[in-house]
Amino acid sequence: MTLVYLIFGKEFANHIQANFSILSMLTQREEIDSINVVTDNPTFYNRLAGVINVINVEQEVLQEWKGKNDFFWRVKIKAIELLANIYKNKHLLYLDSDTFLFGNLKYIKEKLDEGFSFMHLNEGKLSQLRSKTEKRMWQQTSNKDFGPVKINQNHCMWNAGVIGIPGNKSAELIKATLDICDAMLERNITRRLIEQLAFSLALSEFSQLIPAENHIGHYWGNKEEWQSFIVASFLKSYFGNTTLNEQIESFKSLDYTKIPIALRIPNTRRRLFNLITKLFPEKDKRYIIINKE
Repeated sequence: MTLVYLIFGKEFANHIQANFSILSMLTQREEIDSINVVTDNPTFYNRLAGVINVINVEQEVLQEWKGKNDFFWRVKIKAIELLANIYKNKHLLYLDSDTFLFGNLKYIKEKLDEGFSFMHLNEGKLSQLRSKTEKRMWQQTSNKDFGPVKINQNHCMWNAGVIGIPGNKSAELIKATLDICDAMLERNITRRLIEQLAFSLALSEFSQLIPAENHIGHYWGNKEEWQSFIVASFLKSYFGNTTLNEQIESFKSLDYTKIPIALRIPNTRRRLFNLITKLFPEKDKRYIIINKE
């Protein structure tokens, strides 16, 4: 099974999250053929040299991958396509940086062997979802053809933090996803979730799609707390001068159950916080002044 990460930009948080995710996957490395990081900042992965493959992608390639409609998240589909072309007929498991393995990677591999595909979880039927973006997308796409799929009221939106594609169907499923994505872009469908919906439609229409949520965590809904947990874990390894193998071994005993992977902060709390910040701004800030004389 070939693991794929896609991390761009200089935002340190994204890269430290990806390192954390990779280390969690390496606790079950016997199920993994290779781990591949597609990035424009390869130096963030120097500690993992020798156990992962880093694919450095220049800005010109990224721009090409965005396509003629200049859609950034089309890059995710193209990066997965790149790895499918490198590792022909191999199972692919794409992972967002804010994921971690807590379950059984062997289960995922066995299901891919059987021809199943994965996404992180089923968020519900597009026709019934309540966010403004999803309601607008349903209005724009219902009962219309996009690439090889005609969208109906039973099609679901799946979370794309995890995408597992069986090797014997990789070319077909990736092409279908790309065709759906490009067709939506051509017709000016609301962009924010297009690549996610394209994967949801292609994988559910042309394979049997099942969730990975019972084996892979995805903390997109509570990144702040998880970032603090990850930084503390890495600092402990740094100051303990642990080897990479020792760090991987320590991940086997990490307790992932103490921090929620998602939470909802009421809008009233946000408004009150912003109001208090405005009414009581910081005062008496002092900085070091360097005398250059």
